[in-house]
Amino acid sequence: MFRGSSPTRIDDKGRLKVPNAFRSLLESKYGRELFLTSLTGEYVRIYPMPVWVEIEAKLGAMPSTHPSRLRFLDRVNYFGQAGELDAQGRVIIPFRLREAATMDGEVDVIGQYSYLDVWNHERFLNKLQRDAYTDADARSLSEFGV
Repeated sequence: MFRGSSPTRIDDKGRLKVPNAFRSLLESKYGRELFLTSLTGEYVRIYPMPVWVEIEAKLGAMPSTHPSRLRFLDRVNYFGQAGELDAQGRVIIPFRLREAATMDGEVDVIGQYSYLDVWNHERFLNKLQRDAYTDADARSLSEFGV
């Protein structure tokens, strides 16, 4: 399980060095193959390839004309690209996604259970302010025992 967050940087060649806390789990549990994508272009979502393959299997079980499936695939394929960690634990962020998500300079890598999200630092701080955690969120989570 990926948990916590870690600041890092995107280098001049568009490579993200996956922080060691996440890298060791990623490589030992899932390997080096990844799928990088986004639904909105605001951030980069990094799926270990085995996790992404499970999602594809679920999508494959849906009717091919289901509107939500089509919208999901349009977005993840527009922004998405397979990638692989190099020997130094770096992965290239696809150019289109790097541009849309303003992936340059300081970024935050955030554990999201079975995948990682990468946010431009300033954009993520704005998101936290914009999307406050509310009492309704707490009540909703309590229904699941959280």
